[in-house]
Order: sequence, then structure tokens, then C-alpha cells
Amino acid sequence: MLKALIFDVDGTLADTEDAHRRAFNAAFRDMGLDWHWDTALYARLLDVAGGKERLRRHGQLDANVVDAVHASKTRHYAALAGRLPLRPGILRLLRTARNSGVPLALATTTTPDNIDALLRTRLGRHWRAYFAAVCDGSTPGAKKPAPDVYRAVLAQLDVPARACLAFEDSSNGVRAAQAAGIAVVVTPTAYTRGQSFDGALVLPHLGGVQLAALAHHLEHIHSGDRHAPHPDAVPDRRAAPLSACQRRLQ
Repeated sequence: MLKALIFDVDGTLADTEDAHRRAFNAAFRDMGLDWHWDTALYARLLDVAGGKERLRRHGQLDANVVDAVHASKTRHYAALAGRLPLRPGILRLLRTARNSGVPLALATTTTPDNIDALLRTRLGRHWRAYFAAVCDGSTPGAKKPAPDVYRAVLAQLDVPARACLAFEDSSNGVRAAQAAGIAVVVTPTAYTRGQSFDGALVLPHLGGVQLAALAHHLEHIHSGDRHAPHPDAVPDRRAAPLSACQRRLQ
């Protein structure tokens, strides 16, 4: 029985990564740093979870400078995030689950401020009421691909991992959820579509995916059926299907 849906935020609820990249570049200008992250470089940096961690990976900066750059970046991102749409099918699925009594949760490495900047426009200033649990970058523990944030969500929800579905967009997220024992649905973005999502169900988006079909899919996974039914998605006619988005089941 499906008892909870657990969502990553960046890249999953909304296609946020390029807004983050632009915000970092604006922060570099603010701080007088001769840095510029293009899309190719930022795609590589996304292998590292957490904005401060990416700054440290890119170059040697004093801890106070890292904090200042990240604070500036957060302000720039807040100005951009409110204009970002949710990805196809997200709002409908959130509302359907809420109306059906299926708890929702967030398991992300992004900061509380970034989540608020994104969701207060799309879900309203009381967006937290949608979610029974919210674990984010302020939650103690190691960041993805470690499973800590998912284990924290499971503890707050008080439900077994096998009764949940996680929604992710990256290989780090898939590894984190799977390490916590949670089945995963992946909707890649342009930044992550070339990554490995072994063991996850991969869809281009969630448009047209029904809650009942997801519940049925989860039942088949845990029954040991390697030919679990595929929750059909309505193709996005505005873009070609992602070639990497093929079903991959354990």
C-alpha cells in the first residue's frame, strides 16, 4: 500500500538548476570574483550536493567568503525562483495525493530559504501545510548520495520505506533514496539526463501519471514482478522524448 510520496526539490518539483547557476554567477560579480560557471561546468559541479560544497570544490576560498558568496547567491535565487513554473504533473499529483489522504514529504539538500522562494508563489505562503515532513539542507546528517535525509523523512512520517515512492531527477538522489530502501521515480532534466538511474522508473515528466498507477506500480515492485506495469505519461508535445528516459526496474 502506498503510504507516502517523497519529493526532491531542485530539478524535481521545478527545473531550477539554471536559475541556481545564474544566481551563483551574479553572486560572483557581487563579490568581485573572476569566476563564471557555464552550463557544462555547472553540470559537473552538480555531482556535489550543496551550494557551499560546490564553491569549495571549485576553488580555494576562505570559509567567510564561502558564506558571503552563498548568502548573496541565495538572495539572487529568491528573485528568480518565484517565476519558475512547477514541472508538468507536479501540482496535479500533489493535490491528488493530498485529497486522497496520502502524506507528502520533501527530502532535499537545498536550504529552507530556497524552498520557500520556489513554493510560496506556486503553493501559497502556507505551502508547508501540503507536507507532513520537510527535511532540507538544515537537517543533520550527510548530504545525498548519503541516505540521511530520506531516513530523517521516514522517521518523521513513521512509515516503512517499502510503502513510499521517492521522486528525483539525479543519480545522487536515486542512490540516496535507494540506500534508504525507497523505490524511485526519476524525471531527468537537461542537466541530469545523461546520468545513470539503475533500478529506478524513468519518465520524461509526471504529466498524465495517476496516483493509482503509481500505487499499483509500487505493489508490483515489492511482489517481485520484474514486469511491473508502467504508469503511462502523456508525452510533452513541445519537446522530443528524452532518449535516456526508458524504464529501468530492478
